[in-house]
Amino acid sequence: MIIIAYNKPPGIVCTTEKVDGNIVDAVRHPQSLIPIGRLDKDSEGLILLTDTGSIINKIINPDFGHDKEYEVTVNLPLRNRFLKEMSAGVNIGDAITLPCKAIAVPNTRRSFRIILQQGLNRQIRRMCTKLGYQVIKLQRVRVLNIHLGKLKLGEWRQLTEAEVSELLQLIA
Repeated sequence: MIIIAYNKPPGIVCTTEKVDGNIVDAVRHPQSLIPIGRLDKDSEGLILLTDTGSIINKIINPDFGHDKEYEVTVNLPLRNRFLKEMSAGVNIGDAITLPCKAIAVPNTRRSFRIILQQGLNRQIRRMCTKLGYQVIKLQRVRVLNIHLGKLKLGEWRQLTEAEVSELLQLIA
């Protein structure tokens, strides 16, 4: 089993289809890998890829309630009301998002961290828009027990045996 952590730059598309800027061509791994979930084209940060399709649904299906953490920078100073509304769930038109955790990043005025257990299409961007904010930067920093850490934009690394073991226990 191969699982890698990739720091996806903006502009890369999370697909295995043969299109310009697809994630498989960007990673250039010697094995054939499949992305575990998606990050929209404009977003950056941690995405896992694997050669083992049977684990993908166990990680991304919102029914399992697995954490995905993001750091978000918006166009306006944060208000406490905004963070409370984000945390409570937001009606984004076709769905009401599940309650989550949204907290301000210390010593910043326009950045917050949000931990989701679902992954609707462009969810964070749509939540912010509904509350009168525009996302300037969106970066996924964690999936379950796997952290982005100091991985540079466009680089990937193989997960350690300990990380894989813990990940498999969390999704069992």
